[in-house]
Amino acid sequence: MPVVIVMGRVWRSIGATVLSPSLGHPRSVNRTERLYAIVEELRAAGPAGRTGAWLARRLEVSTRTIKRDIDALLQTGIPVWAQAGPGGGYVLNPATSLPPLTITGAEAAAIAVALAARPTLPFVLDARSALTKVLAVMPAAERERAEAIARRLWLRVPERPPRPAVARVLDEAVRRRQVLVFRYSDRDGTISERTVEPVALAATHGHWYLLAWCRLRQGPRWFRTDRIVSAHLTTEPAPDHDATTLFGTPPDDTRPLRLR
Repeated sequence: MPVVIVMGRVWRSIGATVLSPSLGHPRSVNRTERLYAIVEELRAAGPAGRTGAWLARRLEVSTRTIKRDIDALLQTGIPVWAQAGPGGGYVLNPATSLPPLTITGAEAAAIAVALAARPTLPFVLDARSALTKVLAVMPAAERERAEAIARRLWLRVPERPPRPAVARVLDEAVRRRQVLVFRYSDRDGTISERTVEPVALAATHGHWYLLAWCRLRQGPRWFRTDRIVSAHLTTEPAPDHDATTLFGTPPDDTRPLRLR
């Protein structure tokens, strides 16, 4: 699911306070940042909204503080709906245009650290491209802040190629859900050609695996990606397999990725 982050200008003022376009989620934020954080959380929640108690836990303040902040947002014209009842909460009016999301220098540096520290991650080229786009639209001051933070972080350079040469093909197979053909070397070095229907990528016990339905074996298989000698993507759509149905629950040291 593509995500685009664009820098925006300041919003309107609340008394002597101006809603800042630069916001992270530190453990302690001032009111200006908290107001912006509430709007971002409600926007991310969509029609489901968030309860006052959830927002209070997220921002580490009281529910009374959240209520005052919601009132302040309403006074500035931010379209927040209050839902009554035990399961009620706050929802943004989806029909109203809101200022774009922002990212701080510290957040940009954190993304860069994750990419540098874990170069074996799937879709790493897409992630680097996303970071480049983010940096390009950041205000100069925030970009310089990100670069200053990055200069103070020293990371160990990987001693070997971080991912097999076929990694990009595997990423595309999972993303597009297309049948994949590859040559695979088992633990004894025996090479076989496999035609598979890709399901997922998994990291466990120090290795990356392609989880797929193998047409040769007529069953689900875990393929170590560093044993895939060569691979090419076909144009044939793969069936939409459910990973849990085919492979059961994930191993103890791994879990499905959640965006929020």
